[in-house]
Amino acid sequence: MKIVVISDTHLPKRKKGLPARLLEELKDVELIIHAGDWQIIDIYHELLSYASVEGVYGNVDDEEIIGLLPPKKIVEAGGFRFGITHGHGKGKTTEKRAIAAFEGEKVDCIIFGHSHIPVKRYEEDLLIFNPGSPTDKRRQKLFSFGVISLSDKITAEHIFFNEQQ
Repeated sequence: MKIVVISDTHLPKRKKGLPARLLEELKDVELIIHAGDWQIIDIYHELLSYASVEGVYGNVDDEEIIGLLPPKKIVEAGGFRFGITHGHGKGKTTEKRAIAAFEGEKVDCIIFGHSHIPVKRYEEDLLIFNPGSPTDKRRQKLFSFGVISLSDKITAEHIFFNEQQ
């Protein structure tokens, strides 16, 4: 099973639309996970034209998105449990807030956004994953999103690209 993971699209504030490199990856995906800061509901509907979409709202999302999506959720796919949250809030780092959001809950992977900083690391058997942003790289060298492949294990990678792609 192939999952595309995105966050912090901030459309149309940062770009007019989703980048071509991301759209290319969406052609053969089975699930899309968005970790918040969509900004407008149109992105949700566009992503639905490719595959099922699971997501949460972030700190810049409008009322329509907040009414549709929760601040955190657990999604089961391919026999694994994914905790999804945006990671915004006060105190701690974004990553620590994301991990704390699922304290006491059995998840195999925590997906978060907010910082726009790609992260892929493990705490024992728990995968901690931030896809970065495909439209607002901030202080990063490249734009990014994630691809997760499921088999008997979770394999995650970042796809890095520049604007011209």
